[in-house]
Amino acid sequence: MNVSILDQFKLDNKKAIVVGGAGDLGKAMVEALAEAGAQVVIIDIDDRMYDICTQLKQRHFDVEAVKADISNIKEIQNSYKKALEILGGKLDILVNSAGIQRRYPSEQFPEEEWSKVIAINLDAVFYYCKYAANTMLDNNNGGKIINVASLMSFLGGITIPAYAASKGGVGQLTKALSNDLAAKGICVNAIAPGYMDTQLNTALINDKKRTEEVFMRVPMKRWGTGEDLKGLTVFLASPASDYVTGTIIPVDGGYLGR
Repeated sequence: MNVSILDQFKLDNKKAIVVGGAGDLGKAMVEALAEAGAQVVIIDIDDRMYDICTQLKQRHFDVEAVKADISNIKEIQNSYKKALEILGGKLDILVNSAGIQRRYPSEQFPEEEWSKVIAINLDAVFYYCKYAANTMLDNNNGGKIINVASLMSFLGGITIPAYAASKGGVGQLTKALSNDLAAKGICVNAIAPGYMDTQLNTALINDKKRTEEVFMRVPMKRWGTGEDLKGLTVFLASPASDYVTGTIIPVDGGYLGR
């Protein structure tokens, strides 16, 4: 029996966790998974996630929320356990979209800020990937892990050494996990957003000179938005990408090709 290509993008009856789902990009990724048919649990520290859940439930989507400070390993463990309970012990899709940004000249970068960025942007990604992989292996049904990398997985940036280091780490972690898990039925990929219109980039967006510099390298001449990630999120979460793993896919308006 032939299966329609469009059917391969459906996520009906799939169970998903989106870490950082209350963020500007995470929210769009939650919406994409829910609209494609998945049951979704958001893990975040921002109470905005409750409003997101309410809005999506009004559209008859199955979305719940678990609050956690993911800079704390105990809260990571507890939040994953709670999310998995909501999903009935099954997990098909994990999205790691949480991230923070701090800007200081490298020689002045505060130690506590470095530690916080690395804890949220890199350490938490590994822990959630580890827990999700074990659940997927226990259930013997494979799965999809989608990490959110960045252009700074490829570039160094300016005054963001911790962010660049963390996102470079996410890129390499994605490849390492793929190497370990692909033969066991788990695909691990990353999305690398370009210059996006989010709270993390408020300082850049408000700096006319820096915006002009950015647009000189972006062929599309605009900031990206969460909507630009929705199609790729569904693709990487669905059977349509079953032979895609270990990749870091830019969504950058052509920036890296310039």
